Amino acid sequence: MLRLGWVDYLNCLPIYYPLERGEIKPPFMLELVKGVPTELNRLYLAGELQATPLSSIEYARHPEVSYILPGPVIAADGRVGSILLFSRLPVTELEGAKVALTSASATSVALLKILLAFYYHVEPEYLVCPPVLEDMLQAAEAALLIGDDALRAHEEVKRKGEKLYVLDLGEAWKEFTGEKMVFALFTVRADFAEENPEKATGLARLLSEAKEWGLGHLEEVKEAAQESSGLSPEVIEDYFTLLRYEWDEACRRSLLLFYDYAYKLGLVEERVKSLCVWGEGFGTP
Repeated sequence: MLRLGWVDYLNCLPIYYPLERGEIKPPFMLELVKGVPTELNRLYLAGELQATPLSSIEYARHPEVSYILPGPVIAADGRVGSILLFSRLPVTELEGAKVALTSASATSVALLKILLAFYYHVEPEYLVCPPVLEDMLQAAEAALLIGDDALRAHEEVKRKGEKLYVLDLGEAWKEFTGEKMVFALFTVRADFAEENPEKATGLARLLSEAKEWGLGHLEEVKEAAQESSGLSPEVIEDYFTLLRYEWDEACRRSLLLFYDYAYKLGLVEERVKSLCVWGEGFGTP
């Protein structure tokens, strides 16, 4: 049995919808385990999952644990729509202010800290909160939300006409670096892959096939996304135009740049100079 994490957000739906529906069938016993990114990161690093969409910052913190599976990633090339900082103040005025961080995120928390330090040159005070915008903004001047929480909160803020500044972190990273942003990598534990190379190779193929099916049936996926989330058709349509799922050289370049800034800020202990990708000298996908 291979236990595969499933980030329970809409951005993963094109990959997991065909797996859940049986449109793409795995060549081995597969259990899908749903959770938010931080929960799945914990289970994976504890060895309770063999593979998962790992928050990209966690790969840099534990590079010896994983191989990156070539195939899908969760990324954006500019605006992402679901990684948002809601603020009562302009972002350049957050020096010394309290910023509430969602407890569900790892990569986006690191990205926000990097952007505020190196792009906007402010140093706020951070606190971690459950992902409820109203409560977060009672405790702080700004609040970071991700995933479906961010999409719903933004829709509600616009509906109510609330006077908040909304910063899209994917867009800010693009403005800062000119690069796309990779939020999650599909990874397999190195100990599992080295003992079960055929399964690791099969999983890489399975995820690639699922991604291709999902993107090839995107209208069906979007209908399922709207039904499960309750978001408006306009929000769903816009969101799926922003997401990028292809692993490519731009992803490698962006990750190494992101990791370099993370190292400079003390968010990772060692600088990541290369990426271990299954099939590039490891395994034979």
